[in-house]
Amino acid sequence: MSIEARKSDHIKISLEKDVSFKKTTWLEYVELIHQAAPEIDPEDISTEVSFLGRRFSHPFIIESMTGGTAEAEKINGNLGEAAATFRIPMGVGSQRAGIVRPHTASTFRIARERGRDAFLIGNIGAAQLIENGVEIAFKAVKMIDADALAVHLNPLQELVQPDGKAKFRDLFKTISLLKKELSIPLILKEIGCGLSREVVVKGEEAGVDAFDVAGSGGTNWTLIEMFRAEESQAMDKKALAEVFLEWGIPTAASVLEAVSSTAKPVVASGGLRTGLDAAKALALGASMAGFARPVLKPATESEKQVVGKLMQLSTELRTAMYLVGCRTVEDLRKAPKVLLGPLHLWWNQRISHGSR
Repeated sequence: MSIEARKSDHIKISLEKDVSFKKTTWLEYVELIHQAAPEIDPEDISTEVSFLGRRFSHPFIIESMTGGTAEAEKINGNLGEAAATFRIPMGVGSQRAGIVRPHTASTFRIARERGRDAFLIGNIGAAQLIENGVEIAFKAVKMIDADALAVHLNPLQELVQPDGKAKFRDLFKTISLLKKELSIPLILKEIGCGLSREVVVKGEEAGVDAFDVAGSGGTNWTLIEMFRAEESQAMDKKALAEVFLEWGIPTAASVLEAVSSTAKPVVASGGLRTGLDAAKALALGASMAGFARPVLKPATESEKQVVGKLMQLSTELRTAMYLVGCRTVEDLRKAPKVLLGPLHLWWNQRISHGSR
């Protein structure tokens, strides 16, 4: 199957089927403490943040989603323009398609063309980086004039994908080499199974500048690949995917794993749907909150629809900040909170006792 067909499958399945985890993000186990007398007015609140050397209007990132198809060109164009308008970062989907098939590069580059001032994050897979060397990363950066580059980790997806390549040997040696030659910030990210403390520590040692946890509880790429395997009659892959459908670290737990292991910025992503989700993730210590699915459907329509959704998320975040009495995002990161249920158990077993 061609790369274009695979990318088209991903968009179609994501929009038409329920591809969410059965497990949740565990953000419901984070209780922010209501302050009945916040002693601030709503207009006192500032959502501005600094991230990777740039000042942004909100602690939001439009997460990497797509590229390589005609449908993706419209989506990335609307997202790029919205990111520039709203002054937040945006990531593009895996750029391997645009590198292997140069005629599809425009489906990624459109984000820069319509978002000239946007902070764009390039994207290349770890497996492709190892297979092709650091040169592929520089091609991805050049394609969209990227302000940062994400290397995505997707070992489970590569295993269950009908045409996947699960090659991760010597990854951090390669990342260390890339970092030495790269002039822009380097982000290490998952795609839906979460980052552990162990991976974050290795990434920091290799020189990574920020970590995007992309935990489980949102879009389930194993489920998407299971649907694709079924359609292509790759029944061995379908059977493997069925066993590992709920594999992964819930987003809230992955944020705790990451922030306890590094002082570098941590992006909370994976199943965030509201500004309240963002507020909880930031209260856990994340620097930014990443959204994908909430802006995907609006991006199939127009830039205006994407901005409208971002405004809604902003209102929800500001409301949460007001109700906990926080003027700034930095205040929110220190806000009182209670961890409940399995998240509290995870904290005790993995974080508070320094388990590795």
